[in-house]
Amino acid sequence: MNKHPLLRAYLAGIAVPTVFLMIVATVFTFVRYVYNAPIPIERVIVFPMAFVPNLWGLWNVLHAAFFTQGRLSLGIFGCLLPLLLAPLGYFVAHMLEFPIPYHIFSLAPIGLPVAMILYYLAWKYLVSSLNAELGIC
Repeated sequence: MNKHPLLRAYLAGIAVPTVFLMIVATVFTFVRYVYNAPIPIERVIVFPMAFVPNLWGLWNVLHAAFFTQGRLSLGIFGCLLPLLLAPLGYFVAHMLEFPIPYHIFSLAPIGLPVAMILYYLAWKYLVSSLNAELGIC
């Protein structure tokens, strides 16, 4: 299993957010079109659906390439990802002129640490188990 370790790291990284986003897209579609809920996120849904799994895969490749000697745990490395995703998400929403309610900004001091904790748990338990299964680290 020594062939293409970075490709296997990429595939292990994209597995978790891809499954999660498929569930989110299914719920969104069901609520939007069955119950006719006025949820205007069609313009910005492409960003998380296309970019987030790829960034998770690249983040796992970075960890596999540079931090496999135990200098930085996968959970800690993964919890840093929201610090990159939050500004990118805001930038995309701003460029697409998607209205962000003011109360979302007031929740940021709580939301960012909660996101970092959830990412830590996802990376520590889900992604690291996939890495171990694929023999990456």
